[in-house]
Amino acid sequence: MSSFFRRPGHQNSRWSNHLLLKLANIAGALLVMGANGYSVISPLDIYYTGKETYFTPAPWAFFLWPLIHLLLLGTCIYQFSGRGKELIIDMIGWNLPLLDVLNVMYIYSWGNQEYKYALVFIIFTGSVASKIYQLVKMSTVRNICDELFLHLPFSLYHGWATCLILSTAFEAFGVNALAEPARVWTKTFVFLSLFTLQTVASAYAYATAEGDLPGCIAISWFLWAVFVHQTPEKSPFVHWCALGAAIMSLCWLMRSAIGLELKIRNRNNARFFGSNDHEGSRLLGGH
Repeated sequence: MSSFFRRPGHQNSRWSNHLLLKLANIAGALLVMGANGYSVISPLDIYYTGKETYFTPAPWAFFLWPLIHLLLLGTCIYQFSGRGKELIIDMIGWNLPLLDVLNVMYIYSWGNQEYKYALVFIIFTGSVASKIYQLVKMSTVRNICDELFLHLPFSLYHGWATCLILSTAFEAFGVNALAEPARVWTKTFVFLSLFTLQTVASAYAYATAEGDLPGCIAISWFLWAVFVHQTPEKSPFVHWCALGAAIMSLCWLMRSAIGLELKIRNRNNARFFGSNDHEGSRLLGGH
C-alpha cells in the first residue's frame, strides 16, 4: 500500500508535496458534485422547467454527470500516487481546479436560466477541458489507473462539454419550442449542430488506431436523448434528423470499440509471445 503513495528513492513524489493543489482538486470536485446534486434535488426542478428548445435532450441525458464526477473523485485519490502526481499535479496542474470553478459557474447560471452567461461559462469550461484532454492524450498509458482516472473521465468530459455548448447555445438564442414552431432557420441550425456532433464523433473514432470510445459514447448518449425528447409532434424534421444522427453515432462508437478490442488483443498476444520467447531462451540455456 505504501508503494502506491510513494515511490522509493523519489522524494518529490511524497503525498504532502504540492498539498495546496491537491486540496484544491479535492475541494473543486466536491464543489461540482454538490452543485450538480443540488440541481437534481432543488425544488426549482430545473431539468423539467428550463427553456424548451428544438435541441433539448431528455432529462436523463444529464445522468452522465454523476459518472464523470465519480471518476474525477478517483482522479483526486490517484493524485497521491507517484504516477498520479506526475500526470495530475505536474502535467495538468491548476487547470483541474479552474475547470471545476468554471463548471460550477455554468451550473449556477444555467440553473437560474441565465442562458447567455451559461453559454459563456460552458465555452470556457469546454476550452479548459479540451486543454486537459490534449495533455492526457499525449501521455502514455502505463496502467489501469491511467485509463480509469485520466483517459476515461476527461474523454467523457470533453465529449459531454461539446454537446452542452450546442444545447446551451440553443437555449441562449433559439426559439421556445413550446411557443413557436420550428422554422427554416431553426431547422438549419439543428441540422448543422447534429452534423457538428457527427464530425466530432468521427474525429474521436479516428483520432488514434483504437479510437476514443468514451468520447463517442458521450456524443451518442446525447444524440439519443435528443431523439427521444424531440417527438414528431414537435417537429418531424428535427425528430428524424436526430434519429439519423443517433444511428450514425453508433457507427463511430462501434469503430472505436473494435479498435480498442484489437489493441487489447494485440497487447495480450505480445505478452503471450514475449513470455514464450523468454521460456524458450531459458530452455536453450539463455539467461
